[in-house]
Amino acid sequence: MPHPLEPLSAAEVARAIALLTAAGKLAPTTRVVSVMLKEPPKALVHGGTGWESAPRDAAVVLFDNATNACYEATVSGTRDAIDSFTHVPGVQPTMTIDEQVECERAVLNSPLFRDALRCHCGLTDTALVMVDIWSAGYYGTEEERGTRLARPLCFVRSDPTDNGYARPIEGLRPVVDLNTMQVLRVEEFGHWPLPPGACNYAAHRVPNLRRDVKPLAITQPEGPGFTLDGNCITWQKWSLVIGFNAREGLTLHHIRYRDRGRDRSILYRASLTEMVVPYADPSATQARKNAFDVGEYGMGMCANSLRLGCDCVGHIAYLDAHLCDSRGKPLRIENAVCVHEEDYGTLWKHTDRRLPDAPEVRRSRRLVISSVSTVENYEYGFFWYFYQDGNIQFEIKLTGVLSLGAAQPGEKPAFGTLVAPQVYAPNHQHFFNVRLDFDIDGIANTVQRVDVAPDPLDTNNPFENAFRARATALETEKQARAHLNLETARTWKIINPHVTNAVGEPVGYKFFPGDNCFPFASPNAWWRKRAGFVNHHVWVTPFDEAEKYAAGDYPNQSAGGEGLVKWTEADRPIADTDVVFWYTFGHTHLPRPEDYPVMPTAYIGFLLKPNGFFDLNPANDVPPSEPKAKAVTGCCQ
Repeated sequence: MPHPLEPLSAAEVARAIALLTAAGKLAPTTRVVSVMLKEPPKALVHGGTGWESAPRDAAVVLFDNATNACYEATVSGTRDAIDSFTHVPGVQPTMTIDEQVECERAVLNSPLFRDALRCHCGLTDTALVMVDIWSAGYYGTEEERGTRLARPLCFVRSDPTDNGYARPIEGLRPVVDLNTMQVLRVEEFGHWPLPPGACNYAAHRVPNLRRDVKPLAITQPEGPGFTLDGNCITWQKWSLVIGFNAREGLTLHHIRYRDRGRDRSILYRASLTEMVVPYADPSATQARKNAFDVGEYGMGMCANSLRLGCDCVGHIAYLDAHLCDSRGKPLRIENAVCVHEEDYGTLWKHTDRRLPDAPEVRRSRRLVISSVSTVENYEYGFFWYFYQDGNIQFEIKLTGVLSLGAAQPGEKPAFGTLVAPQVYAPNHQHFFNVRLDFDIDGIANTVQRVDVAPDPLDTNNPFENAFRARATALETEKQARAHLNLETARTWKIINPHVTNAVGEPVGYKFFPGDNCFPFASPNAWWRKRAGFVNHHVWVTPFDEAEKYAAGDYPNQSAGGEGLVKWTEADRPIADTDVVFWYTFGHTHLPRPEDYPVMPTAYIGFLLKPNGFFDLNPANDVPPSEPKAKAVTGCCQ
């Protein structure tokens, strides 16, 4: 019996497509944008009984190129019926993988593009031209409102295996109607010579690879410590469901920790809802560069098939993703999710001064659940870590290739960095939004904003050293909108006021932000109107199953004002109820020459720590490691 939150199987996806086809809902011009699980009611999942009768419904998004129209359908896999079929006017859903392939072909075959290419840089053969599809965005024109568009960026290789990004064709951007797959025009903004050099990262093209890297083996002779049953995983005291869908990619569900013989709920659903990458160069070729990688491209559709020994090391378990292409044909992404364990250094240690030769030390081990997506030039790794002490960490790993432009000979770009002769990388930022649906020992939770402040300098503070944490219970959505504050070491605590711990305090988890930033673009910039979630680092809303994406359901070519900025204007009550915590975090990337030709990984994320959830250190019962014979001198913990 599958857990009711497990993702749709290949058979369930195929059945939904078959029912829509039989009902005449899939015309030859219709694209299937996504087919994903329509999640059952929370009460059914938390009840823990009757799971065998849980509905297995599919939420489907369709787009008809002939009529430029979007539709949403709910298909019941339990009853083999279409429960709803609704036209959603005036929106552009996520671009599909097929459209990206067809768009490149349309550009390369276009007489308009071939003529422009010949005039611009003397190329008569498009065989070595690489076309990266970019959404057209929205900048206030009727064309952007009413036509499904792409504005690709183009590059040219020196040979078929060359780094495609090393020679950008600056000053040339085709505009493609994705409904007709026709190049409407080629926008030209001046002439830049192709950069003269090449720079590669593929192993067979890098001379003098290091010869001093010795093998490093990670072994688990007794097998892994986790158990997978379908997409349900248990590891030591943790249990959860691993989800995956075309839009969000990796999602986690029904996260619980077994404490004194019972499973205690912590998080009901955790997901990346949206991200935006705005670029800082106002020049004509670069100014429209901003990518909503979740809502415009689909993080799940861009997922990699991970490889043992390369993406993950150790004793690995993989989960496949079962999706479909835009014509409804099965699409299986093999090894889309990786599960493994890692040693993580010292969990805790103490040496009793009376027993200096018998220190108590425990090794930390963590469970890793990860997925990696390639969105054109960038790679994003999404890593969830679960620890023996009850901590939960989310880390995004940013790598891949910079989105490059060409500079004039001798030019020093003002809004970016020269990384090679006549090649420059524009300044940009990456903003992510994560949705955390907390259920701390039940659904009635309250979010507290916690600030640290010094005490007054009075007779109660004669040494002027006192400071304390002050918690503010958040009552409404507008009150909850907030930024990080380094001066007050600001954190947030999610509590259940109806469940107390051993010292009589409400049980809770503390949210600790990691590195972050503020957007530098004006609030009037079009991308910021569409990405209103960047206006605050933290938002809190009451649970609503229809509110899942921070920039709204359809950010592609939207005019903005949707999602969190719209929902929270209602200023709904959020205390002592089923709450959702939204976190926006950003990385400001001022590129370096060392980021070229491929970028070393950058890291950004956050940490959830139990704070009064347990009565004492939950890792106090972790057994010590077996001592090993000393093979080398020195000690590392």
